[in-house]
Amino acid sequence: MPFHVNFGGGFPPNGQGPDFTQYHQPRPQPKPRKPIGTPATRTIINITATLVFALVYFYTQLPAINLQSESFYAFVFLCCAVYCGCAVFTSGFQGNGTKGYIAFVKKQCAIPALAIILLVAVIIVGSIASSILLRADAYSKLLPVESGDFVTDIHEISYDQIPMLDDDSAARLGSRKLGELADMVSQFEVMNTYTQINYQGRPVRVSSLRYGDLVKWITNRAEGLPAYVIIDMTTQNAEVVRLEEGMKYTTAEHFSRNLYRHLRFRYPTYMFDEPVFEIDENGTPYWVCSRIVRRIGLFGGTDISGAVLVNAITGESHYHEAQDIPSWVDRVYTADIIIQQYDYYGQYHNGFLNSMFGQRDVTVTTEGYNYLVIGDDVYMYTGVTSVTSDESNIGFILTNQRTKDTAFYSIAGAEEFSAMASAQSKVQQMNYIATFPLLLNIADEPTYFMALKGNDGLVKMYAMVNVQQYQIVATGSTVAECEQNYRRDLVHNGLIDNTESEISSADTTTVSGVVSEIRAAVINGNSQYFLQLQGDSHYYVISAADDADAVILNTGNRVEIRCSKDSAGTIVTAYSLDILR
Repeated sequence: MPFHVNFGGGFPPNGQGPDFTQYHQPRPQPKPRKPIGTPATRTIINITATLVFALVYFYTQLPAINLQSESFYAFVFLCCAVYCGCAVFTSGFQGNGTKGYIAFVKKQCAIPALAIILLVAVIIVGSIASSILLRADAYSKLLPVESGDFVTDIHEISYDQIPMLDDDSAARLGSRKLGELADMVSQFEVMNTYTQINYQGRPVRVSSLRYGDLVKWITNRAEGLPAYVIIDMTTQNAEVVRLEEGMKYTTAEHFSRNLYRHLRFRYPTYMFDEPVFEIDENGTPYWVCSRIVRRIGLFGGTDISGAVLVNAITGESHYHEAQDIPSWVDRVYTADIIIQQYDYYGQYHNGFLNSMFGQRDVTVTTEGYNYLVIGDDVYMYTGVTSVTSDESNIGFILTNQRTKDTAFYSIAGAEEFSAMASAQSKVQQMNYIATFPLLLNIADEPTYFMALKGNDGLVKMYAMVNVQQYQIVATGSTVAECEQNYRRDLVHNGLIDNTESEISSADTTTVSGVVSEIRAAVINGNSQYFLQLQGDSHYYVISAADDADAVILNTGNRVEIRCSKDSAGTIVTAYSLDILR
């Protein structure tokens, strides 16, 4: 009897091959899902789900319904995607394999797909029409620029009208002032977005309050925000202005009273720049909401066509075209838009190719900017330099932030950061940090003015640097002292004569009395004398270089002192004294 052994790995008898069919059973195909209801029912479900998504998205993200807005395209694309997803889900899967799936999706989502294709075509055509390469001339004409005369256009201002606070210092003063009010500090905070405006003829910074957190919003929302902060930039006085009726429409609100949502529901097609907080001449708080438009093609040439003014208390809003905006409004055109438009002008006014090759007369703005009050308007200042230069300016521009009127002043000199470094080196032993400078006219000389701050963020001194000769630097513990020292340096360098070195009589006053105390100190190498008169809490400081009589002065002498009108502090700058016999 033959003996056969088969362990499963050998060949079976009779030469037959192994049977692999047991390992290759056909994969079962998934059963098609049944569609939901009738075609009409499915369509209603798809549209309803898409509308619900669209409403939620619109309420939370607030896209502008405008072909010039990037947010609009994202909104439509997402709505189409939601509709397609719902259509696939409600109709069930019909077809075999990948080709079947694609054919099914095309059938169910033909209309949304066509909408997406059309929008993509609009984006492509709009982008080409907005291209700087093709429209360089149009970009260069967004900001009309005229030539200005510095001495004629920018008059000397009294030192007590010079804005002395930067944004950081204003924020510190505002928070400190609010901290003094026990009934507010526990519930509210000051927004860090201070706006510099001209209020009743003086440069000030204003900011709204905001709720401390969500719980404090819930407990206080019925009354609204009770006050705003106003800081005088010359006296550095901070004031919390209480309102008879609270502000109910701000960027700190939620739901329908949120300023962004309030604007979107009333102006669904408008594109807005970041709202700016201002007050009118009566102290009524408003939000200035500039309307953005695109001037070139579909997406190019960002500009402002007007502004919506929203009463922060009542929510009442009105749109004004750019030429009809009330004169009390100071901030319509933001610094970013002005700088961008000037850069277009500076780079492309001789054509796109020239901006890349040759670069004849190609200029750009310098880094940083500041504000200057002229008349009843606030102007933005920034330097202009050649694209091939890195440490000097060829001039600067001043732009009215309400009307966009822009003038270029051709004054070659140091760029702002070089001037800041020069001022810091004057007091390098103090390790003070200079703020970004303000441009002033001092004795018809273009002058950088800046504050010098300590490590604690507080202003310690002031500095003036000549724009054209930035080695001429003067400092002082007060603005008046700084200006007096600067004028003296201008005389020493032959830029002005002695008759121009004196501060205007409009900036000075005269006091008289009996000297009760004399103190002396050497500051920056100069002998300074601090005099106090009987019955007067001020100390009048005068340098021996300014008036030699200070050296021979004794207590009990009766004197007449010509001094600064700025007597807000304990120490007042004196310019001259007479010993009365």
